[in-house]
Amino acid sequence: MTSLKEEEATEYLKKHKILELMDNLTSMIFFHRPERPREFLIEQLEQIKLSKKTSVNSPCLFSDANLDAIFGILDPINRGHITYAQFKEALTTLGIKNINDQPDGSVSDQITKDTFKNEARFGLSVSSDTFIME
Repeated sequence: MTSLKEEEATEYLKKHKILELMDNLTSMIFFHRPERPREFLIEQLEQIKLSKKTSVNSPCLFSDANLDAIFGILDPINRGHITYAQFKEALTTLGIKNINDQPDGSVSDQITKDTFKNEARFGLSVSSDTFIME
């Protein structure tokens, strides 16, 4: 049985997305391995804050080049599209939880690179959205 204090603490963490924020920052620091980790974390927090006030993207581990490479792996013979199953699996692997069930091309089971990248960028943006405007 949890105490009232534990329940309040859990609700606070959920409300402010603290665990998601810490997961994202920890992943970024392990990925980039900066020489000055404290300064790096401060920069990331400042970029997150700025992204909520402007159109600047939130910090993310995956660049357009990374998304191009992932699509290339899924489309090795360069057909220009992947299946919906490949699309869904790739986004799940990237850590995206809420995947569009009907992206452009899903009816014909031919998801283009542009659709894949747009959906991936959106999903990554939502999953790294850990800053709550108050």
